[in-house]
Parts: sequence; C-alpha cells; structure tokens
Amino acid sequence: MIQMKPVSVADAAIQDLYEEAFPKEERRPWPQQLSLIAAGKIRILRISKGDLFAGFVFYWHLPLFNFIEHFAIHADARGGGAGTQVMQLLEKQLGTIILEVEPPITEQAIRRIAFYERLGYQTFPDAYEQPPYYPEFPPLALRIMHKGFPPGEANFAVVKDQLYQYVYTK
Repeated sequence: MIQMKPVSVADAAIQDLYEEAFPKEERRPWPQQLSLIAAGKIRILRISKGDLFAGFVFYWHLPLFNFIEHFAIHADARGGGAGTQVMQLLEKQLGTIILEVEPPITEQAIRRIAFYERLGYQTFPDAYEQPPYYPEFPPLALRIMHKGFPPGEANFAVVKDQLYQYVYTK
C-alpha cells in the first residue's frame, strides 16, 4: 500500500533518489533545493510502501495550480501500480496539476507521456523551454501536461507565466 506524507526536510534517501533519477541538467543544485524547501516554496511528499521508503514528490503550490517539479519512485518499489497510485493520491490531494515531460523522441519519454495520458493528462501543443538550472546548460525543450482544469480553462500562456514567475525566477 502506497502512502504519502508531507515532510519539511529532505533526508538522505530523498537526496540520493533525486540525484539518481534525474540528470544534472534536470535538477537544481542540492543546496539550492534545500534552500527552497526551507523557505516553504517547494513542498515534499515522502512516499512509503509499507514501512519502506518508496520515493518522493517535490511540488509547488501556485495560485492557479500545483506544479509537480520532480516525482520519482525508488527502483525497489516500482511495479504493481505504485506510480499510478501516487498520481491518483496527488489528484485527490492537490486538484489541478501541471507537470513537465520530455518531448516524445525517446522510448522512455514516449512511455512516460503514455503513462500520464492513461491517467487523463493532456499535453499543451505549444513549444516550451525550461530555463536551465545551471549556467553551462541550455534551456530544455519540454512539454507541459495538465489535468484538473475546468473544461476550456486550460491556458498555456497563463501556465507558462506562472512557472516562469514562481519556479524559475533567479
């Protein structure tokens, strides 16, 4: 059984999985991440399966939606619908959700997009670039997926503006 618990501190298990699951260009430097957590900007949900650490969700509570910035399930906890359970719990808890995915050009990206589509997420067709976390990297070409907006109210420009205003400010 999957459980999610809000925590205010990212422990070593969360840091290890964060650094293992995301390449450098897709994650902030850890000290900066900790600073955003301490300031209450990034919120953490620690995922457990039984009594064991199973993953985490880093998200931002923004004025119009919740932005899932990083979500990872530990390799030992994958399978059996763990990711689906987490996403369903998030939808109940957070309501309107925005997330970023890689363009559908690799097998892994295609599978990830299909996973979210099976859960009812839709992709904005608009081009989108995530500003770089490090000066030596260029912006990342990504896609924005969404779920939970009332019909006809999903607006790419508004979503992008909020992400740039709150999440990617320098």
